[in-house]
Amino acid sequence: MDVDGVLTDGRLINLPAPDGTMFETKAFDSQDGIALQWLSWHGIATGVISGRVSPATVERAKQVKMSYVYQGHIEKIPILEEILAKSGITPQETAYAGDDLTDVVVMRRVGLAIATANARPEVKRASHYVTTAAGGQGAIREVAELLLQAQGRWSDILKKYEVD
Repeated sequence: MDVDGVLTDGRLINLPAPDGTMFETKAFDSQDGIALQWLSWHGIATGVISGRVSPATVERAKQVKMSYVYQGHIEKIPILEEILAKSGITPQETAYAGDDLTDVVVMRRVGLAIATANARPEVKRASHYVTTAAGGQGAIREVAELLLQAQGRWSDILKKYEVD
């Protein structure tokens, strides 16, 4: 998945550091976070391909057990190809969530292309599924539930938390 606009609402927050420089941070959704961990529990590898470089993204990826973290890559096809080679899965077995034009090229090459509710219209047209939630507001939670339901594993999550 992309980061800004998918795992976040796309806003970049600049805060002053003690030395007077500016420090960039991002806000991530907690429900997205737990859902990404559920995917990890069930052997579904996750990762990000982002055009921006951010320490906040690296930290979030560790927290939610992502397998792949690529930053500073506006050209995403070589990264997709590298991930597919490392993972041994096919493009048809891959899902990708995006919100902006740089994501469309990846979306056209995977089995499940997902656009967030806040995605550009062109991105939505290139997708197989558009989330009802916006990026940074539960879109990835929605995707995780969709994937777990498709694999017959959602009931395991509900049972774990004693939900009928």
